[in-house]
Amino acid sequence: MGKVLGKLHSYESCGTVDGPGLRYVVFTQGCPLRCKYCHNPDTWHMPDASYEEDANYIVKEISKYKPFFRNGGGMTLSGGEPFMQAEFAKELFRLCKENDINTAVDTSGIYLNDTVKEALEYVDLVLLDIKCIDPEIYKDLTKVELEPTLKFAKYLSDIKKPVWIRHVLVPGITDREDLLEKLGDFIASLENVEKMEILPYHSLGEYKWEELGYEYELKGVEPPTKEAVEKAKEIFRKKGVPIR
Repeated sequence: MGKVLGKLHSYESCGTVDGPGLRYVVFTQGCPLRCKYCHNPDTWHMPDASYEEDANYIVKEISKYKPFFRNGGGMTLSGGEPFMQAEFAKELFRLCKENDINTAVDTSGIYLNDTVKEALEYVDLVLLDIKCIDPEIYKDLTKVELEPTLKFAKYLSDIKKPVWIRHVLVPGITDREDLLEKLGDFIASLENVEKMEILPYHSLGEYKWEELGYEYELKGVEPPTKEAVEKAKEIFRKKGVPIR
C-alpha cells in the first residue's frame, strides 16, 4: 500500500490518561461534534491541521517508545474524532499491530461504516465517550444526534471489543440522578465494558474558545464537588458497572 496520510493536530509521547500504561497519543484533526465543554476546539476544522503525516512514518516514531510500553502501554488515536479519517485510522492501527504495538482509540462513536468496522479489527481497546443518555440534552451539548453513539456501543458489545466508557460529569447538565440511572442501565446491558471513567467537568479549554472567537456557553460553571462525583460513582456501582 502507498502512503496513507492523516491530518493531525498534535502528538503526546508519554500520555497517562488515554488508556492503560504509558501511551503515545496521536491527536487527529477534524470533529463533527461541537461539545460545549470541548477543551480542544482548535481540532474541529480539518483545514486547520498542524501536520499531514504518513501512517508509516508515525509508526516508526511510535516504535522508538516501545521500551516504555512494557507495562501494558501503546498507541492511542484520539482527536478530534479519529474515525472522521477512517482510512488513515485503519492503516495506522494495522501497522501498529504489525509492529506489536497495543492500540486504543478515543471516539465519540458517531461513525460506524465498513471502513470503521475494518479499523476496529486492529484495535485492542475502545475509549467510548457517552456525553449524555438523554437524546435532547445530548444534541444540545454536542449539536449531533445520540443514536449513532448508542448503535456504536451495541456493535462493540456484539463483537466483544473491550471498551472503557467515559462520561463527563457537568453540574446542572449531566449530573442529574435520573440521567445517571438511565446511563447505568444502558452500560450494564453491554457485555464488553471493562471499566467506566467519570471525568469531572473542567473549563481549562475556555481560553481557546476566546482565542478562536467562539462564545463559551458554560462560562461560570464550576467543576463538580468530590461528593457529587462519588455519588455518581455509587449509582453506577449499584448497577454493576465497573468504576475506575
